[in-house]
Amino acid sequence: MTIPQARKLGLPLMNLVRLKGIPILQQLHLEEQLLRTSADNWCIINDGTNAPTIVMGMSGKPPELLELGPILRDQVPVIRRFTGGGTVIVDHGTIFVTLICNKDDVPDVQPYPRPIMAWSGLLYNEVFQGIGDFKLRENDYVFGQRKFGGNAQSITKNRWIHHTSFLWDYEARNMAYLKLPTRAPEYRLARSHMEFVCRMKEYMPRQVFIDRTVKAMENHFSVRPINLDIDGSAHDTKFVHSTKLLSEQELEEVGASLQEKSLSYNS
Repeated sequence: MTIPQARKLGLPLMNLVRLKGIPILQQLHLEEQLLRTSADNWCIINDGTNAPTIVMGMSGKPPELLELGPILRDQVPVIRRFTGGGTVIVDHGTIFVTLICNKDDVPDVQPYPRPIMAWSGLLYNEVFQGIGDFKLRENDYVFGQRKFGGNAQSITKNRWIHHTSFLWDYEARNMAYLKLPTRAPEYRLARSHMEFVCRMKEYMPRQVFIDRTVKAMENHFSVRPINLDIDGSAHDTKFVHSTKLLSEQELEEVGASLQEKSLSYNS
């Protein structure tokens, strides 16, 4: 099943920004700013990020999601992003694809989480056509029963953002920083991180995925590649970002509070 081929004439304009190795915090700041202050549609593809970083959803609670001791010991950065969704650890093996759309430019998609998710599943069905057993399972992209893409969204009055972290590759040891979430998709079946996720590199080359993603976008938008001054955008002091890097002190305070509760419980 694919999205019906859109008319080649009169397609809505989509600005395409291709990045490589941009820090994920910088990318998230850019996305939030474009969502809130721009009137254009945007597709942002960031091929990897510069260092292992944990990214939590806006309502994520560190004690429930993170192994705080190892994270503090190894000084792994932790970010709370402006969108919902789950917790991931990203690095140079992660490919990020973000879609920021005006709801009127995709009028067949109701601006609510499930319709946007379903539309994205059809879009990526085009990308992965003939490759693996691709499916949208709950809010994840999977090959068979194993996840390789996690999604998050934010919806405003007239616009929405849908962004995905694709695990083209990952470091197995980094998964130990994440706890098993208390709220998990049913199909996970309490599997460990290593049993639950898979690597995209086992299914397709990295550049092939990126090229196929751009081609799929071109079926539904008039895609215009542009160069963006990422550093300049990040230093726009007029815009206040809600995405933030959690300080070591914040994480230590959470860890200390947990330790106190544990001691009190055991005494």
